[in-house]
Amino acid sequence: MATRRAREQKGKQPTLPQIGLKIDPARQREIAGLILFAFGGLVLLTLFGVTPGILTNSLGALVKLLFGWGAFVLPFVTFGVSALLLRRGESNELKISWGRVFAAEILFADALALIHLVTPASNAGVLADAGGGGGYIGWAISTLFRSVVGPIGAAAVLVLLALITAPIILGLSTTHLYNWSRALAQRSGEATPPAPAKPRTVPASAGGVKPAPTAPPSARPAPPPMPRPSAAPPQPAATAGRPVFGVKPPMTKVTSVKTATAAQTILTPRNRTRKRAPATPPLDLFEQGSEAKYGATDANRKARVIEETLSNFGIPAKVIEINAGPTITQFGLEPGFVARRSSDGVTRQRKVSVSRIAALQHDLELALAAAPIRIETPVPGRPIVGIEVPNESVSVVALRGILESDSFKKKKSRLKIALGQDVSGAAMTADLGGMPHLLIAGATGSGKSVCINAIIACLLYDNSPDDLRLIMVDPKRVELVNFNGIPHLLGPVVVNSEEVVACLRWVVREMDNRFTLFAKHKVRNIDAYNEKMNQTDGDNTMPYIIVLIDELADLMLAAPDETEKLLTRLAQMARATGIHMVIATQRPSVDVVTGLIKANFPSRISFAVTSSVDSRVVLDTIGAEKLLGRGDMLYMSSDSSKLLRLQGCFVSDDELARLVHFWREKAITDMREIAQEPPWKAMGGDSKDDGDEAIVQQATELVRQYDRTSISFLQRKLGIGYPRAARLMDELESRGVVGADEGGGKSRPVVVQDEDAKQFEAEETPKRKR
Repeated sequence: MATRRAREQKGKQPTLPQIGLKIDPARQREIAGLILFAFGGLVLLTLFGVTPGILTNSLGALVKLLFGWGAFVLPFVTFGVSALLLRRGESNELKISWGRVFAAEILFADALALIHLVTPASNAGVLADAGGGGGYIGWAISTLFRSVVGPIGAAAVLVLLALITAPIILGLSTTHLYNWSRALAQRSGEATPPAPAKPRTVPASAGGVKPAPTAPPSARPAPPPMPRPSAAPPQPAATAGRPVFGVKPPMTKVTSVKTATAAQTILTPRNRTRKRAPATPPLDLFEQGSEAKYGATDANRKARVIEETLSNFGIPAKVIEINAGPTITQFGLEPGFVARRSSDGVTRQRKVSVSRIAALQHDLELALAAAPIRIETPVPGRPIVGIEVPNESVSVVALRGILESDSFKKKKSRLKIALGQDVSGAAMTADLGGMPHLLIAGATGSGKSVCINAIIACLLYDNSPDDLRLIMVDPKRVELVNFNGIPHLLGPVVVNSEEVVACLRWVVREMDNRFTLFAKHKVRNIDAYNEKMNQTDGDNTMPYIIVLIDELADLMLAAPDETEKLLTRLAQMARATGIHMVIATQRPSVDVVTGLIKANFPSRISFAVTSSVDSRVVLDTIGAEKLLGRGDMLYMSSDSSKLLRLQGCFVSDDELARLVHFWREKAITDMREIAQEPPWKAMGGDSKDDGDEAIVQQATELVRQYDRTSISFLQRKLGIGYPRAARLMDELESRGVVGADEGGGKSRPVVVQDEDAKQFEAEETPKRKR
């Protein structure tokens, strides 16, 4: 009895309550497939920067570091596994060949290693750290093979491994390859394709040959199953309705005709087109903007305050329109009529003078509790007076919003740039080629550098290095130096003021060379030249050149005469050759923005300045001193005299970093050589002019005609900058032509006069030769 009770209690033990859910195995696979599909979609969106966040950014960075460019393949692999699991959820008949899965993994790692193997060993680690190439996995495998068997041996081993694993993944064997090669040899040996009525022959199981039926495919009986032969005889093209990997359709004569036609088209000069980079930066590199909500109630209240304030001063007026922009709101004011008694005693209705409204600017600022207020008297081309009041909440105008606008997409120019939004919130774009040059001025922190970065981003977004080349000058060394390494640059960013003159001289020489080339081909401008080259020889097309100078005041201080002369000559003549300039300065005074420079820069942008005098220097009128800063600007176009108030578009440092990273990776992928030595280095800068024997001889002949000389004298007579003249004076002192500096700004005595000049030259010539 005791034994029976013990057995009963032992049988009751497994009836304890189980923890968890009982899910059918098919449903489990479906859930796992959906989770993998969602994970793959999240990884794909993360890699393209669509879902920024702490977790997603860390996940994307980790995947890029491990797999490099192969990270973009992983989401699609996840999608394939998800589809396989969902399909298995319906039926368990599909089997997974784990050998093929393992072979696919080996082939993927082999491809990552090959990507790094074609990269120089010195740059492989840097590329892996940047999340490019084959990532750390490809770098580690390629480095291992490179150190063991050398670069060539590593390439041979990796290619052999790929040739071994690829047939395994496709399910091919030596039998399939033999059948495919034999079928190809049989087809290529036929002189003419077989007639449709001629019966085809397929190999039988016993090795004999039997005629195939001529009935349509739907009426043909399925051939009997054939056992797999031990040898490698050719197999039929179709067996039991399933394709066989070993039989590949041979190349027909139609394919040969198409190939010959394509070759003939390439050799035709008229149809040759220029080789251009197919990939341009995606729009996802830029971020969306945050637009502030427009408060209609607040705007109506301000309109009533404006009308009441003017009415208290005896000025009847009515607000007839309200334009809400990202930074300011413009109230369109229609002046009313007042009764005035004339000298003959008759009362007449006269319209209010706009000067009376403009005189009440400070009263309106007090009533609206907003400053500064800008009054347009009147709005150009409109019968209203514009009163621009700052918004309480400011919207950030993102560059991506302007790039997605219709006004930007409709412009066909390659040099189109995004400016921002006007007072009504409409996107404003411009064509740098039609300006043809742009002058930007504004106080520190007003938005000049952000505007230049937005212009560069627009140019890099729309143009490949074959279409556009850039020259950047950044004496401040903090704004444009981050663009070093992109393939568009003709040379590294110029940060030395002494090198700028040589750079501008090279641009002038390039302009003259292009004019000579235009005259040879009998064309007028760069567009006509490129069009002619596309019809004849697409490889000789000419790129545009954009010169960007972030601080003009520093250059005018170092070498004012040469800088002004070179800039003026380029501004006057360089438009037809496709050379354009964008110049910015934070000190818009008459000694920096001279009359010659301003006359040749009809398109100008003024951000907030410190005084109305600076506003008149830039725009020839007041108004820029009342701007709000942080991108608020007045734009004067070359084809219109009226000023447009815009809120400049904002591009962040992260967006620029992604754009620069895209072009650097593109340069590595295309094996494009990044310019390390600028083309103007051979011309010599100011730092090497002191060794120029010709200028020293010229200065010697000049100063020996006088008793005393000075640096300003050399600067004025030779037409050179102050630093160059100072170094030239030191050279003359070292040669004994002039005396030592006496201090106090005094001129120096000339030691070598006309009577002993020949003796001095006779003594100095052997020394220089030694």
